[in-house]
This record gives sequence, C-alpha cells and structure tokens, in this order.
Amino acid sequence: MPSLSSVRPASHSKEASAIESEIVALTPALRAFARRFVRSDDDVDDLVQETLLKALNSLHLYHPGTSLKSWLFTILRNTFCTNYRRRKREPTGVDAGLEQIAIAPTQEWVLKERELQQAMALLSEDRRRALTLVAAGTSYEDAARMCGCRVGTLKSRVSRARECLLSLLGNHLSD
Repeated sequence: MPSLSSVRPASHSKEASAIESEIVALTPALRAFARRFVRSDDDVDDLVQETLLKALNSLHLYHPGTSLKSWLFTILRNTFCTNYRRRKREPTGVDAGLEQIAIAPTQEWVLKERELQQAMALLSEDRRRALTLVAAGTSYEDAARMCGCRVGTLKSRVSRARECLLSLLGNHLSD
C-alpha cells in the first residue's frame, strides 16, 4: 500500500514538487519565525505543522515568481492570529474551569447586600448620611459642609457608623 506522502493527484506537476521541496527547505525559517509568537517547542511544532498543512492545501493559490517565504510567513502569522482570537473567545479545558471557579456565586452577594441594607436602616440618620457620603467618595470637608457640622464631628459619625455596622453584621460581610 502506498504511503500518504506518495499519493499525488493526477494534476501534480514537477513545478509543484519543486515548490514542495522549497517549502521543506524553508521549514527551519518557519520554526524560527513561529518562536516569535509562541515559546514552547510543542506550540511551535503545532503552529508550523498547521501552517504547512494550510500551505500545501492551498498550493494552487501560490503564484510562482513571488516570494514563497513571505507567502508562508503570512500564512503562519494569520494562523497564529486566528488561533489567538479563538482561544480568547472560546476558552477550553483548564481555562474554562478556572473562569467558572473564580466567579463568586451571585446569590451570596445578593444576601450580603440585603443584610447591609438592613443594618444601614438601623443606623441613625446622621450617621447613615455621613457614612454614605464618605463611602461614595465625597471628601470629609465637603461631606461636613453638606451635613452642616464640623469635620471632626463628621469623622466621629463615620467611625461610629462603621463600628455599629461591624457589630450588627458580625464582621462577616468582608469574607
């Protein structure tokens, strides 16, 4: 039984054989170019193999007289870019598993938010307003002006509000 490499289509010419020989001669240059995109030897081999497969399947599109090396390098670069975009779009295996593990369950955060809202409702109006303003990023000076009190008074209200929330929530909100 003939090997797959010896089976050629009827239209296979000597010119195509010469181009295939030139492709084989350019394989080390392809490997060196592939190393710019990927680091592991296995990934380099995979990228070069995929490039050679695409090139041999598209040999009828190659125009003799143009640079075969540039044509192969373009195929390699486009293959890498396509694979890179695919990996970003469709994570597989361990990457997909890690993404699922890293996401905290949303229902737990909903419960924590509800507990925080209930605890905030138990604070006095002046402490709740002071804490809300400071937590929203308002400076102590501006928040004190809005609350109609001195900066020291506002800081005291914020501190007492935090202490009260910690005691009401049992310090488990920060998990």
